[in-house]
Amino acid sequence: MAGAIAGAEAILDCARIYVAAGCVVAALFLVFGVGRVCDEARGSWLFRLVILPGVVGLWPVVLYRWLQLELKGGRP
Repeated sequence: MAGAIAGAEAILDCARIYVAAGCVVAALFLVFGVGRVCDEARGSWLFRLVILPGVVGLWPVVLYRWLQLELKGGRP
């Protein structure tokens, strides 16, 4: 029983770390990156609120694509 609780706590800890990292990436991306990726998103704060949950959940993909774009120096 104690092993199951420890396993569940470990899973929850991993989920918390994943979501915390997602929140950091989302904050940075929504403030600095989304306008570089999509011209139509500039000045649209409602759009940023709509995509916030997706960016938090898919932060590894968003970060990878954003870094590729920044290193390439072009448009997607």
